Amino acid sequence: MQNISLVIQIKTLPTSPGVYQYYDKDEVILYVGKAKNLKKRVASYFNKNHENGKTRVLVKKIVSIKHIVVDTETDALLLENNLIKKYQPRYNVMLKDDKTYPFICIKKERFPRIFLTRRVIKDGSEYFGPYTSVRTARALLDLIKELYQLRTCNFFLSEKNIENNKYKKCLEYHIGNCKAPCEGLQTAENYSDDISAIRQIIKGDFKEALQTFKQLMLFYADKMEYEEAQKIKDKIDNLANYQVKSTVVNPSITNVDVFSIISDESYGYVNFFKIMNGSIVQSHTSEIKKKLDETDKQLLELAIVEIRQRFQSQSKEIYVPFKVDLGDKLKIVIPKLGDKKRIVDLSLRNAKYYRQEQFKQIKIVDPDRHIKRIMTQMKRDLRLASEPRHIECFDNSNIQGTNPVAACVVFKNGKPSKKEYRHFNIKTVEGPDDFASMEEVVYRRYKRLLDEKQPLPQLIVIDGGKGQLSSALKSLDNLGLRHKIAIIGIAKRLEEIYYPNDPIPLYLDKKSESLKIIQQLRNEAHRFGITHHRNKRSKAAIHTELEEIEGIGKQTIVTLLQHFRSTKRVIAATKEELVEIIGQSRATKLYNYYHTK
Repeated sequence: MQNISLVIQIKTLPTSPGVYQYYDKDEVILYVGKAKNLKKRVASYFNKNHENGKTRVLVKKIVSIKHIVVDTETDALLLENNLIKKYQPRYNVMLKDDKTYPFICIKKERFPRIFLTRRVIKDGSEYFGPYTSVRTARALLDLIKELYQLRTCNFFLSEKNIENNKYKKCLEYHIGNCKAPCEGLQTAENYSDDISAIRQIIKGDFKEALQTFKQLMLFYADKMEYEEAQKIKDKIDNLANYQVKSTVVNPSITNVDVFSIISDESYGYVNFFKIMNGSIVQSHTSEIKKKLDETDKQLLELAIVEIRQRFQSQSKEIYVPFKVDLGDKLKIVIPKLGDKKRIVDLSLRNAKYYRQEQFKQIKIVDPDRHIKRIMTQMKRDLRLASEPRHIECFDNSNIQGTNPVAACVVFKNGKPSKKEYRHFNIKTVEGPDDFASMEEVVYRRYKRLLDEKQPLPQLIVIDGGKGQLSSALKSLDNLGLRHKIAIIGIAKRLEEIYYPNDPIPLYLDKKSESLKIIQQLRNEAHRFGITHHRNKRSKAAIHTELEEIEGIGKQTIVTLLQHFRSTKRVIAATKEELVEIIGQSRATKLYNYYHTK
């Protein structure tokens, strides 16, 4: 029951955009949220039953509410983000990222130096980035050094110092990496022109630099200075090659942010691209842990604000896969086709690859979290009441109606538990009747588990369609287990999943982990059953061929087969070979049995 004070606070909330904050009895902030309509949004927490357990716990803990009214939804987004970072409330999602990314710095000085740094100093210098890949940033710096002769020294190159010949040119000048502005051999204006071109290259605009170099190459060619012209041509080739590698979409797409998201039960993965002149100049993927079963839309909105702040993005246009509410100041584009759609798809693919890499790392570093994630995913995909930590799968085997057998394989936490695998020889069914055989083995399996008070599985998988599933259900009914164990059937043709009393099958994504585990169960049951069936047929063949001979026992047959490897070779053996293996008496009986016939 809500306290009176809380009810009054909710009723008196304004209907304006703003940010709300929930506090517990100790005045500790629990949650920060944004809303277009504060009163409507906050009231929704208390007017309905929440499916998510954490949300129910949060609502029970709320004792007081504070709010801040703002002018626009954009302001609400920014304020929410700042308050979350400041207070780090327990029930708010946080982007997982503790890295310090490098920037390319153009130093504010006469004859500016250009270098890589992780420290941003507010001294008027220009910083480009941050770059999520140091390799990318270094590659760009290497290209710039190949194209332009820039100083690397930290001398104070004032006009007065240069006029007074305070500095002498160094080795960098002699090997052609610098034009020695320290001795006045390069003017500040000429150096600034290079810096302007470099600034455009860093932004992804290669047009101006290419044009300048082409004019310079033609200038040297006209003067018949072909060696210098060739040097400029090499620079043009390097720049063009770098441009081709970095351009992934239409060059007309410039100064755009691209965001996409993929999520599972517990985490969201948001990918970000910065596009300049058709080139991806920044790429980053963040992992977000869900706290209150947040939707993809909620996670993406939070991530867009946070990532744009972190990377200091000023883009006015954003490409996303679905509608998001970010206010009126940004142009939101949801591409349907063409180059814009391709770049959003590429972003989504990067988010998926990042997620797969995280799964592989988690599987090694934190196997418990990996298992929990898969079990939660299976529970959701297969519409189960509980996580299928213990799964059993049944398969029948009979070839041309002979030696009918069945197999039961057991998976614990998504992995085979081979010591618990079981074979069944069909006892009550005459001839090849898969339905009756399935009914028999399912009954025998769970009758025994009940008698021995062994734990029952959370899920039974039947290899087959509706017929085999119905047969298995009869046994569960007879044992009183119908609604105590979930049961499904998987048909081979299209991998349909069948449920009891539901004629319409479920089709899981062919790449889903849930389907892969079900397929692995089915394949393992088939392999295990076929192996048993093959062994049984082999024993039957041995019986008809050798055990009919009077005086030849099982141990003798084993000794013969270990030596000759097959019944056919035993029959073809000479009497002397047989005597050497099993002695005179038994060799004579065996040899006479076949050769008299």
